[in-house]
Amino acid sequence: MRSEFWSAKRKSRFAVASSVTAAAMTAGLLVAGGSPAGAATGCKVTYTVNQWDTGFTANIAVTNLGDAVSSWNVEWDFGGNQQVQQGWSATYSQSGKHVSAKNPSWGGNLGTNATANFGFNGSYSGTNDIPTSFSLNGTHCDGTPTTTTPTTPTTVTTTPTTPTTPTTPTTPTTVTTTPQPGTHVENPYAGSKGYVNPDWSAQVTAAAAAKGGTLGAQMAKVANTSTAVWLDRIAAIAGTSSSRGLRGHLDAALAQQTGSTPVTIQIVVYDLPNRDCAALASNGELKVSENGLARYKAEYIDPIASILADPKYAPLRIVAVVEPDSLPNLITNLSTAKCAEAQSSGAYVQGIQYALNKLHAISNVYNYLDIAHSAWLGWDSNFGPFVNAVKQMLQGTTAGVNSIDGFISSTANYTPLTEPNLPDPNLNVGGQQLRSAKFYQWNPYFAEVPFATAMYNAFVAAGLPSGIGMLVDTSRNGWGGAARPTGASGSTVDAYVDSGRIDRRLHRGNWCNQSGAGLGVRPTVAPQAHFDAYVWIKPPGESDGASKLIPNDEGKGADPMCDPAFRGSEQANGGNLTGALPDAPLSGKWFQAQFEQLVQNAYPPVQ
Repeated sequence: MRSEFWSAKRKSRFAVASSVTAAAMTAGLLVAGGSPAGAATGCKVTYTVNQWDTGFTANIAVTNLGDAVSSWNVEWDFGGNQQVQQGWSATYSQSGKHVSAKNPSWGGNLGTNATANFGFNGSYSGTNDIPTSFSLNGTHCDGTPTTTTPTTPTTVTTTPTTPTTPTTPTTPTTVTTTPQPGTHVENPYAGSKGYVNPDWSAQVTAAAAAKGGTLGAQMAKVANTSTAVWLDRIAAIAGTSSSRGLRGHLDAALAQQTGSTPVTIQIVVYDLPNRDCAALASNGELKVSENGLARYKAEYIDPIASILADPKYAPLRIVAVVEPDSLPNLITNLSTAKCAEAQSSGAYVQGIQYALNKLHAISNVYNYLDIAHSAWLGWDSNFGPFVNAVKQMLQGTTAGVNSIDGFISSTANYTPLTEPNLPDPNLNVGGQQLRSAKFYQWNPYFAEVPFATAMYNAFVAAGLPSGIGMLVDTSRNGWGGAARPTGASGSTVDAYVDSGRIDRRLHRGNWCNQSGAGLGVRPTVAPQAHFDAYVWIKPPGESDGASKLIPNDEGKGADPMCDPAFRGSEQANGGNLTGALPDAPLSGKWFQAQFEQLVQNAYPPVQ
């Protein structure tokens, strides 16, 4: 499966989940263009942490309880040796134990009762105590809003009543309830554990044993991570002699359930006719011109829906990632014959509508629709038309806009969550904005968190439910290792961007088996507002595609973008080399060299 650029595109071991709430009062702030604020100016801060080994993810929410502000800066001190590493939705700086998180360029305004959500990945040793004191714009947070606005006394007349005997105060009791099996919950990842594919896990374990040494030990630690199951052809449903089918995976997921904690299993629905119409490495078995849409419905979607509807699997939460690289191609790649055919025939739209109708009818299935990634749809000329196309497609389903639970970005791609050294695309260097750099080509979205956040806002503004959740595939977007820059410098915009970007691809249009890539953030539940999870959809170690034709019965061809010696077109990747690793197998097949590199360059590191 692939992703191109421009006119093309395309188990985390949580030891603890703790939170602390601090509320803040700030006084004497000024409203832009006005006089000193008379209303309450306070805030409330919630800090939540998920941790594993010596790493952790922190999510922070600051709610403004008073006057609107046009910029914000939240500060705190760590109690130990915690270090901020990769952050999102804020600009971070750290000196010793002191941390400052300032608003990004696109998120400075914070109205009354509005909340800003941001977070970071960090490292620590010893204990990871939660900060106990925060400040907003330099004022200590204590949580009690006050007012300086005079009030007119009000006279209240009461009728005497018979005195009653005082009651003894009672201590509030918190009751936690587990939803009944099959209940459709708001976030399928919350309160569950992720399915570990035994087949992929066994490959990882075998690869680690074959490698041995320090790297082998690191590789082995990845084996228990939750990854998705790809149903990339009709035969994958029943299974083959070398791989278990859908029922086999669902049965294994049931076996992994312990107590009342449900298991969330992720499946990728990926077999539209003329699939991935602008590529070759992941072309599928069904063709529009060969009755592909009818076969897709009858031979692919119907059997999947029938299996998932089996009451035996009601205890599971089943996340369906629906057709990567489909609708985005109809926005950007209609000059390609197969994409034009997919549009004119209605195969993509009708096929996805059929899949959503069938899957949405099953209460424990959760549909997440693919939205490509920031380096594909980030430009205004792609972004807006795609949102409109998705809304129109959803309106044609039985449940309308309610037929999906959310969206997923960067499926099987390499785009980072954030660019920590380049947080502001409008920053001026050498008289030019960063987004004008050759690497970004005026695309304002450098990374997935700002892109997915903007997509969420656009979909809700277009009439979709505000409860939709975003997913980001972080399986291969870590970009760690020795080549990871720690800052940016340079007198020209291109020099500044190239020195600071953690995305080390030769071009953002390169998508196949990228050299230098690393494992990204481990699967994380609810990393920030409107994000249901960071997930591993592409199982690390499975190839994106082969550069040379390898005979197969899966409809998969060779793709020059998987050939390290090939220079792409100006349209696809600026005529650069592909940056692909050599000697890759067919897409979806185990690629040992790639997996070793991903573990070596993991960020956060595998420890």
